[in-house]
Amino acid sequence: MDMLWSGWGDPAKAAPLPDSVIGLLRDLLGVTPRESGPAGLGDLAVPDSGLSDAARRALAAAVGDTAHVRTDAEARIRHTRGKSTPDLLRIRAGEVDDIPAAVVLPASHAEVLAVLRACVEHGLAVVPFGGGTSVVGGLAPEAKHGFVALDLRRLDALVALDEVSRTAVLQPGLRAPQAEALLNERGFTLGHFPQSYEWASIGGFAAARSSGQASAGYGRFDEMVLGLTVATPEGTLEAGRAPRSAAGPDLRQLVLGSEGALGVITSVTVRIRPLPQTRVYEGWRFESFEAGAAALRALAQDGPRPTVLRLSDETESFIGLAQPDRIGSADAPQSVGCMAIAGYEGTAEDTADRRARAREVLLAHGGEFVGEEPGERWAHGRYNAPYLRDALLDAGAFAETLETAAFWSALPGLYDAVRQALTAALTEAGTPPLVMCHISHVYENGASLYFTVVSAQGEDPVAHWAPVKRAANDAILAAGGTISHHHGVGTDHRDWFAREIGPVGVRVLQAVKAELDPSGILNPGVLIPVR
Repeated sequence: MDMLWSGWGDPAKAAPLPDSVIGLLRDLLGVTPRESGPAGLGDLAVPDSGLSDAARRALAAAVGDTAHVRTDAEARIRHTRGKSTPDLLRIRAGEVDDIPAAVVLPASHAEVLAVLRACVEHGLAVVPFGGGTSVVGGLAPEAKHGFVALDLRRLDALVALDEVSRTAVLQPGLRAPQAEALLNERGFTLGHFPQSYEWASIGGFAAARSSGQASAGYGRFDEMVLGLTVATPEGTLEAGRAPRSAAGPDLRQLVLGSEGALGVITSVTVRIRPLPQTRVYEGWRFESFEAGAAALRALAQDGPRPTVLRLSDETESFIGLAQPDRIGSADAPQSVGCMAIAGYEGTAEDTADRRARAREVLLAHGGEFVGEEPGERWAHGRYNAPYLRDALLDAGAFAETLETAAFWSALPGLYDAVRQALTAALTEAGTPPLVMCHISHVYENGASLYFTVVSAQGEDPVAHWAPVKRAANDAILAAGGTISHHHGVGTDHRDWFAREIGPVGVRVLQAVKAELDPSGILNPGVLIPVR
């Protein structure tokens, strides 16, 4: 099924906020309901496709059937932008000025190549489209003469599975649950479970350098990728043919994180793991975010490392965001201090051993064991936060997330700088916020910070947020953080990404794009600044 066109996920899972939460938003943040609700799908004034007859014929020839070139309003609306809060606010307001001219659905690598050739010939930009879950403007190109959304859902096969090498070849249009089910049937797992898991695609994971919630145990998605096949306007690029190689620079790294700006991923070879025999999640409480971060650092650096390891700050712990399905409910926990979640997956023996040894480390750093219930609750509701965001928008609040990462020594300063930037900018704009944060991914040398911001919307919510987002981005770079840990660059972070890598780095990427995409049709304006 397709995602809700004006929000996240499955419409059947959407739920309004409890009256108690609506009252809290009103009293604490001054949130008031908007005068009118969002536009309906049939109310949107969708411009004509603008696709010429010649271009339509060429695209249909590329994919073998006119049925796979869709220009109807609903298909085009469902492929307009991504799922960031500004994206949703714009589509809810009926803004579809940057709608694709067509949705094209190829079924093979050869068909993708043919589509790219047709788009070069007819001057159309191309936006690869997987699950549509981008939250950084990754599906909002700066196309001068129209663009097509290249929906990869028909490339949805498990091509091969090598049980000896423990590798699998997956097509990019596989949704994560579908890929996991196919692997599970053979006794394996990818172990990649980001918050977007229920809707995101394999190709999107690679294109955006996704990081799953079990990254402490399974690694990031880019660490799982062993090989890639990529279609470009200049032909096919194959990267990766062995687990490790000294045969020059690793071209996989040009494709991973490239967000469709350098080519269209048509095949991904990934590392897989045996299905775990045991899964157990538990909760720990720390007196402060500093104390909890020290415990996480000890586990990340010296072990034993849990499969899942995350820590909410005091505000997020008090609100209960780690268990979004319980916010406002009668049995919602009233947490004091900072809540950490530790999860263990693997064989029964390994899980028990790591859990026991990690317990000693957590206790030594002042942690208080609060049982398995908080951990199991987190696991049960870990994909529900985006639905909560939509409910907040419905209630008239503004809710958005942003993330970064830094080395351990820089993390406290980064945490303070971003919180202060968000608070100051929104307070100055007349909408003082609630700012929450958690450490969601840990490494030997550092960790990520994931911020959630809630405030009143302001008169024009998108324009209201823009200077706040700029202030947060500036604070991230000034404090030594990366502009994105796992959401990607898109258009929202492009200018700060350019500052992060410097002018020489920008010219390197521009040169690669000029070689692979000389006509500049691939996701123009996304990731790479236009020359």
